[in-house]
Amino acid sequence: MIRFLKNWTLPVAIAAGTLLYLVFAYVPMLDGAARFFAPVCEKLLPVFMFFILFVTFCKVDFHKLRPVAWHLWVGVFQLLFVLTVMALILVYELTGSNLILMEALLTVVVAPCAAAAPVVTQKLGGNLEQMTTYTLLSNLLTALLIPLCFPMVEKGSHITFLSAFLTILYEVMLVLVVPMAAAYMVKHHVRQLHRRIVSVRDLSYYMWGCSLMLVSGTTVKNICHAQVPALFLLAIGMLGLLLCIVQFAVGRWIGHYFGATVEAGQGLGQKNTAFAIWVAYTYLTPLSTVGPGCYILWQNIINSVEIWRGRRPLNDK
Repeated sequence: MIRFLKNWTLPVAIAAGTLLYLVFAYVPMLDGAARFFAPVCEKLLPVFMFFILFVTFCKVDFHKLRPVAWHLWVGVFQLLFVLTVMALILVYELTGSNLILMEALLTVVVAPCAAAAPVVTQKLGGNLEQMTTYTLLSNLLTALLIPLCFPMVEKGSHITFLSAFLTILYEVMLVLVVPMAAAYMVKHHVRQLHRRIVSVRDLSYYMWGCSLMLVSGTTVKNICHAQVPALFLLAIGMLGLLLCIVQFAVGRWIGHYFGATVEAGQGLGQKNTAFAIWVAYTYLTPLSTVGPGCYILWQNIINSVEIWRGRRPLNDK
């Protein structure tokens, strides 16, 4: 049982989050508890993310945070994906359901590398410093792309470059820079606490599993409350699966030229879907949030398979 939980932590977290939401949503006796816990869960998620990254950054060698070649090429392919989706929207002048489908894809491809990507990369034996550096660069690229692209997609979205850039930059500061700064201070000035943190193996990974349980419940809630036909939701989900496979595959293809298959695959494939949901809800059609919501499930299934494959030689011994 313990081996199963270690190998399949992410699917178990997804299933637990889904089941908990369905139980609280559809069992009348728990209606009061559901109303009580809903805002609590919303407050817990950013707290989880802060401590996940804080623990991860405690293991980073800050002197090794510098750009490398694969960062450039993964960024170029992310830009190409964004331009492709934008071209489809603008050239064919999409509207209605077709536009929502493309917006769902756009929010995923334009989203930055997930803040938790260094956690998975470290779990897979990749370079933590390279992944952390790319996470920061990816967020900067996203901060430039969103204010340029979104006004062309949604004509009514009153978004200026400066306001969008500053808003996104503020989010990046809270999500990445603050826990990084805290980890740097602890690592260099509170060394006894630092030793205790890094001595707990896979601490950030299992904390991430807990946060994924919360995110999965929220995703299922959004899907259940979407006022559209099930077939349309299925189309968004299947397009998200195809995009997820393509991005992971292209990332790994780029990475094998630089000896960074794991890092580049995670860099292009693992997305900050919580951020994507936020920008979709804020600037695009709210229903397009289903796209990154489904992508959460697909990318973590792929992550789980990768982690299982990495553990398999150890399990076989």
